[in-house]
This record gives sequence, C-alpha cells and structure tokens, in this order.
Amino acid sequence: MSTEVADRLVLLGSKGGPALRPGGPWPSSSFLELGGRTIVVDCGLGATRGLVDAGISLKALDLIFITHLHSDHVLELGPLIHTAWTAGLATPVTVFGPPGTSHYWQRFCQAMDFDIEIRIADEGRPDIRALVLVEEFGEGSVLEEHGLVVTALRVDHPPVTDCFALRFEHGGRSVVFSADTAFFPPLAGFASGADILVHEAMLEEGVERLVARTGNGARLKEHLLASHSFAEEAGRIASDAGVRRLVLNHLIPADDPDIDEGDWVAAVRKSWAGDLTIARDGLVVGLSSKKAAGGEETA
Repeated sequence: MSTEVADRLVLLGSKGGPALRPGGPWPSSSFLELGGRTIVVDCGLGATRGLVDAGISLKALDLIFITHLHSDHVLELGPLIHTAWTAGLATPVTVFGPPGTSHYWQRFCQAMDFDIEIRIADEGRPDIRALVLVEEFGEGSVLEEHGLVVTALRVDHPPVTDCFALRFEHGGRSVVFSADTAFFPPLAGFASGADILVHEAMLEEGVERLVARTGNGARLKEHLLASHSFAEEAGRIASDAGVRRLVLNHLIPADDPDIDEGDWVAAVRKSWAGDLTIARDGLVVGLSSKKAAGGEETA
C-alpha cells in the first residue's frame, strides 16, 4: 500500500478583511501540501486553529509564505510559529514574505522575549529565534528546492505596493494564489495552465451593505473598489489563464446573511464556465485526477 500523501489545498480562512463577527468565517490563510512539502500561505487570525482542526501537525511546519503585510494576512504569523514551538516544533521553518516581514518577526520575538527565554531555560526547548529563517522577496523567482518552484508577481493592491501573487509548481502540478488585487490582466499570464487558481472576490451588492455598517463606510468603499476584484473579474482571469479550477477566496463580504453560495456562482458564471469552488473555512480541494471522497473537491 502506498504511503504517499496526496497533494491538496486546505482553505483555512475564507473571508477578506480582519473583522470577526459571531459565527462568521476566519480571515485569509491556506495550507498547501505539494510534493511532500507543507506550505502555509498567509496567516490571518485563526490560521493556527484552522491547521489543527484540519489534522495538520504544527510540528510539521516547513514553509510559510506571506503575500503582503495587511493584518488579515500576517496577524497570526508569530503566534502560529510560537504555538508550533510550544507543541514541539524542533525543525527549521522558513518564512518568505515581502519587505518588512523580518521586522515583524524580530519585533514579535522581542515582545515575547520573557516567555521565550523562560521556556528555553525551564522546559529545555530549542531557541525559536534560531529555528526560523525569514527570506524577503520581490517579483520573480522566490524558491527552487527539491523540485518545488515558487515564483511571485507584483499585483495591484493600492496603497500596498509590495503585494504578490504566488505560483507553486512541483511534478507538473501548479497552484496560483492571486493575493489581494484589483482586476489585473497580467495575472492571467502568470496563472496560465494552473491546476488551481485561488483568486479573491467581491460581490457588489454585498459591498454596499458592508460599508453601510461601518464607521468609515465611504473611505472603506473607496479602498475596496480600488484594490479588490469582483467575482466576475476573477472569472475573466481564470478564463484567460485557462486554469483547471477556479477557487474564489478572500470573499468580500463572507458573512452577509443575505448572500449565499448561489450568489457567488451566478456572478462568476458570467465569465467562467469551468470547475469552480466557493471557499469556506476548512474546505479541502484535492490535486488528484481521481474523484475524492467526503467533503473534498478535486481539481
């Protein structure tokens, strides 16, 4: 019997933006198992709980990628690594992120200095600061290691300039994450032929209700329209790229009681006729050509 673990994508957090509401989904984070590597993409609040609930050992943390430094993508980076460390992590972890990621990690360790030092002395743990290597990247090649190739494309997410789509390739399989972006046609070329494109998405009617219930509605709406993509636009990118499956994620809004999966499907079907997944927390998307069981969707 083969012991090989199937490549898979686990959507740990499916909402766009950092706010939490009762019973609602968690902010952006994903887990990618590809070519035997365990990869976390973005670490919004709830990433650690999502990994544990998905049955993923925190001690197996290997590679972490941060697309940009908005809080709903990086807030739990330090707590995830620290929690893994207290759970027995003793092997190196490499964090890839845009400029500023090293500063975040250094300041997190400074903030946790008392706890880190006392656990090293009292519990005999390795120094967490020696376990973690932070590599800051820009556009282009990010990593080539043991058959895994990772590349980055700068996308359009003003006012953040260092925001990157990421493409992961191994053994003929490929998964692309759009990161946060306005409609950005060059992304189609970057995602060309991918097995899975994970692309952010908004619904226009939901945006109106979202900004109406915030204290800075006009400014928030201005940001959303300038910096994010509507579902139909995500479908256009997927169609132009010729991907095998489109996964709508980082949903805005993800917690509107008047919006259901059918609304997302109707919007994206205006421009995308292929295989489609609407994200929800904990959903598993397989990268196998065989039909998956249970709650898993195959690419």
